[in-house]
Amino acid sequence: MGCLGIIAGGGPLPGQVAAAAVAAGRDVFVAAIEGFAEPGVVAGFPHAFFRLGAAGAIRAALKERGCRDLVMIGPVKRPSLMALRPDAEGAKLIARVGRAAFAGDDGLLAAIIRVMGEDGFRVLGAHEILGEVLAPAGVLTKVAPDASAMADVSRGLEVLRAVGAADVGQACVVQQGIVLAVEAVEGTDAMLARVAKLARPGPGGVLVKIAKPGQDRRADLPALGAATVGNAAAAGLRGIAFEAGGTILTSRPEMILAADAAAIFLVGVSI
Repeated sequence: MGCLGIIAGGGPLPGQVAAAAVAAGRDVFVAAIEGFAEPGVVAGFPHAFFRLGAAGAIRAALKERGCRDLVMIGPVKRPSLMALRPDAEGAKLIARVGRAAFAGDDGLLAAIIRVMGEDGFRVLGAHEILGEVLAPAGVLTKVAPDASAMADVSRGLEVLRAVGAADVGQACVVQQGIVLAVEAVEGTDAMLARVAKLARPGPGGVLVKIAKPGQDRRADLPALGAATVGNAAAAGLRGIAFEAGGTILTSRPEMILAADAAAIFLVGVSI
């Protein structure tokens, strides 16, 4: 099967992908992005840390270890071009990516996948290595959404289809039909941090998270973990809805335990 290269951003998923690949008999090499990848997550696997702009060094390291299959996993906040400080290969990559480098995240990732393919790499989705992390359909918790909560979910799906088509975000919060917040560059957890101040009296809001329309699912699938459940509860929400088969649950048992303890629901919805 050859070596699997993992370009690792933050969170636990890079380590989960690496462990699953090793368990399946594959060699792995983790190209960990400085300032984002967590040392403790990648420590148990062959790895090296790279600046985000060091595309040439990353590419050379992957090829030196015989990695042809790649997984890009874990959040990385895109810096400005000035802060990126690309090496020579990185500058060439930006030129090949073209205008997508300055557009939304989905357009950028799709362009990077295309360019990596032209360089002889095959980009895989994390779910192709970790099939069990994809969210199932239906209610996962003791608490189930009532009709008004599902009306908020439907409203959230409508909003996300609109903003997702513009490559803006994957999540929003809806309460009693009112859109309290839409995720932009700050990410889901930062969005939740400002929602508590916007809440209305009455039943709490719902976090809705789905992939963008037409999104390449080999990169940047929506991901949720136990920390997001805690943040949703702290924001006064009564539940979280996510796309079944299109959302990564990084720690499903822990998420369910946290949601049950907070008496909020988790529900996978079909798009």
